[in-house]
Amino acid sequence: MTNGAVIAIDWGTTNRRAYRIEPDGRIGDRVEGGAGVLGLAPRDYAPALADLRARLGDLPVIAAGMVGSTRGWHETPYAAAPADLAALAAAALHIQTERATIVPGVALLDGPRADVMRGEEVQVLGAIAAGLAPADALFCQPGTHNKWVATDGGRITDIATVMTGELFALLKSHGILAGMLDGAVTDGPAFRDGIARGAGACDLGAAVFEVRSGVLLGRRPAEEAAAYASGVLIGNDVGAREVAGRAVHLLAAGALADLYAAAIETRGGRVSPIDATAAFVAGIHHLRSYLA
Repeated sequence: MTNGAVIAIDWGTTNRRAYRIEPDGRIGDRVEGGAGVLGLAPRDYAPALADLRARLGDLPVIAAGMVGSTRGWHETPYAAAPADLAALAAAALHIQTERATIVPGVALLDGPRADVMRGEEVQVLGAIAAGLAPADALFCQPGTHNKWVATDGGRITDIATVMTGELFALLKSHGILAGMLDGAVTDGPAFRDGIARGAGACDLGAAVFEVRSGVLLGRRPAEEAAAYASGVLIGNDVGAREVAGRAVHLLAAGALADLYAAAIETRGGRVSPIDATAAFVAGIHHLRSYLA
């Protein structure tokens, strides 16, 4: 596995991305899409791997993400932080019958907080291994569950998972704000007002309710409610981090990444964007040198 080409799979909850990685680390081919772990039973993984090998080559597989969770193919215990690529390799699960290896993910097992991640660790450590980020860095990975990851000496030392995207989706679909958050969410005055209100707010519940009261009292147009609410939530998320005067390495692209970039810069941080696919592929490429 360490010298030849491999198939690398970023196998998430709802989606799957597979790459043929050549011995020199280049992407030889890729298969985008496919069922995530929530759409698969354990018996479905062998046929899924056979299909990928038919398309990408009869190669060993290294899979990361939710495939190693309790909802995935085979539960793979987390590697404890602080963790680097060598620690991930040592804790990886090898499934000999399928010529497959599952990357374990990383967890905070000691200290005052508990947190976990699966898949993001490959991107973070891959970015460092590829020289896309320094060994001591702060990473932000926007998504339904936004991840903040701190590294020290090339090891993941801290994780904070924030349910920002999920909270917005719940507010939009349920409760008293349902029907008020259907407008566009873009970076503009309403979003920036929300950032200012949410950043540092100890009364997040009150700040969110102000979305409704502001519209009812005519202090904010109804069409701005969604952007303001998003700003409150993202502002509160970013405001809880020490970003002022430092680089934040943003492992994402697209509209949500742009909103986080705006919030980080508003709070005094410097955004350094990193291609998440390049980081993931680099992570698997460098990881395989540690695998037996």
